[in-house]
Amino acid sequence: MNLMRNIRIEKITLNVGAGKDQTKLEKGIKLLKNITGIEPLKTFTNKRIPAWGLRPGLPIGCKITLRKDPAKKLLMRLLESRSNLLTLKQFDDGGNVAFGIHEYIDIPGVSYSPEIGIMGLEVCVTLERPGFRIRRRKLCSRKIPSKHRITKEEAMEFMRKEFNVKIGEEA
Repeated sequence: MNLMRNIRIEKITLNVGAGKDQTKLEKGIKLLKNITGIEPLKTFTNKRIPAWGLRPGLPIGCKITLRKDPAKKLLMRLLESRSNLLTLKQFDDGGNVAFGIHEYIDIPGVSYSPEIGIMGLEVCVTLERPGFRIRRRKLCSRKIPSKHRITKEEAMEFMRKEFNVKIGEEA
C-alpha cells in the first residue's frame, strides 16, 4: 500500500449562521464554546443586501476550526449524534463531507443550557492526502494532480472504515 494514498482528516469546521439576529449569534458563540471549549470566531458580511438588512461588516455567524486529534475525537461524537448515518448528498466531488445537527443536545457529553435554548449547527469535514500541502504552500504552489485527488467514493469508504458510518440514499 502506498503511504501517499492514505486519506486523513485535514480539519473540521463547526458553523452557526445567525443572519442579522445578534442574540442568536451570541447564543451560537456560547454553543460552540460549550461543545469544544474554544472561543469561536465571528464571521462578517462582505456584501450589501438591502432586502435582508445586511451591510458590509455586520457579524452574521460564528465558526471554529479543529485539526488533528481533537478533530477526530469530536467528529466521532458528532457522528454519534446522527446515529452514524450519512446520505450520498452530504459528500461532495472533492471528497469533503458536510452535515447538520438539528439540536445540540443530541451530541453525547453536551447537556441542555437554558441560556442557549434549542439550536443546531453545521459540520464540515475536509479530507486530504499526504502531499496536499502543495496547494497551500507560499512558494511554488501547484494544483493537486487529478490522480491524487479524493473522489466521492474514496471519501465514503474512508468514513465507513474509520468511523463505522452507514451511508444511505436518503435520511
